Amino acid sequence: MKLGLNLGYWMQGPEDPIELVHQAEEIGFDSVWTAEAYGNDCVSTLCWMGARTSKIKLGTGIMQLSARTPACAAMTAMTIDHLSGGRLILGIGASGPQVVEGWYGQSYPKPIARTREFVQLVREMIKREGPQSFDGEHFKLPYPGGSGLGKPIKLINKPLRDEIPIYIAAEGPKNVEMATTIGDGWMPLFLSPFRTDVYKDVWPTLKPGFDVICPVTVMVADKVEDALMMVKYSIAFYIGGMGAKGRNFHKDFVGRMGFEEAAQKIQDLFLDGKRDEAVAAVPDELADEISLCGPPERITERVQAWKDTPITTILAGTRDPRALDALMRGVS
Repeated sequence: MKLGLNLGYWMQGPEDPIELVHQAEEIGFDSVWTAEAYGNDCVSTLCWMGARTSKIKLGTGIMQLSARTPACAAMTAMTIDHLSGGRLILGIGASGPQVVEGWYGQSYPKPIARTREFVQLVREMIKREGPQSFDGEHFKLPYPGGSGLGKPIKLINKPLRDEIPIYIAAEGPKNVEMATTIGDGWMPLFLSPFRTDVYKDVWPTLKPGFDVICPVTVMVADKVEDALMMVKYSIAFYIGGMGAKGRNFHKDFVGRMGFEEAAQKIQDLFLDGKRDEAVAAVPDELADEISLCGPPERITERVQAWKDTPITTILAGTRDPRALDALMRGVS
C-alpha cells in the first residue's frame, strides 16, 4: 500500500502547504496531487510544489480534458516531467456537463470516446516518433479547413521519458472499463473498502502493476462524529451540487454502493436550498466508510481495511501533519 497526499483545491487550507509536502516526502509518501475545477488550475500549484521537492512524485488530480487540447497537455506533461526529473503522473478526467459546457463552452457528449482519443494523442506526441497527424471523431490534426496551411508537427523537445504514466478518474461502469483498459492507473471516488464488490467485475481484469489510487478524506479529531461532519459536507456537495438533477455520476455511484434512498434525499434537499439538512441526511455509515476519521490511533487501525482491498494507493485528503504520521504507521 502506497500513500499519496491530496492537496485538493488551492482554496482549501493554507495557500502554500509546502511544509506538509516536505513532511510527506520525508516520511515516505509516494506522491502529492493537486486539483482543479473552475478556480485554480492544477498545473501551477503542482509546479510550485515540485520546484521545492526532490523525490516525491507529482500528480495532477485531475487535469480536466476540456481545459486543454491534447497538444497542450502533452507539452505541459513533458515540461513538468523534465523539470522534476521524471516525477510526473498525468491524472486526467472528463469532468461533467455543467463545467464542460458552462465553463469551457464545449460540448460534453461522448466523454468516453473523447478520453480515448485524448490519451492516444498525448501518448503519441510524447513518444515523438514523427510529425503528428490524427483523424478522430473529436480531434483532427492538422485542423481540416481553416487557412489550409496547417501541417503535421512533431514536439520540438525530446521528452525525458518516452512514456509518462496516465491515470484516469472514472466512476460509471463504462468509464471505469475504459480507464482500466487504456490507463496506467485509475482514480475512483467515494470507494468504501467494505463495499469493493461494487467493482467486483473490475478487479480480476487489472493488469500487473496497475495503480488504483483512491481519494480518502483524513480528519484527526478526538470525537469521530466531529471529524465526520467535514466528510458529510463534501458528500452532500458532490451529490447535490456537482451534477444536474437527472445526471449526477456521484449520486449514481453512491446509490450503487447501497445508499440509493439516502442519495436521493440528499440531492433533493440540496437542490431545494436546504444545504444543512442535506448534510445531516448523509448517513454516518457512508461518511465513515469512505474516510479515515477520529483519533490518530483509530486512523492507523482502520488503514488495515484499505490494505485488504485491491486498492494500491490511499490518496489522503488532509492538511493535518498528525494525519500523515498516523497513515504511515498504518501502512508500515
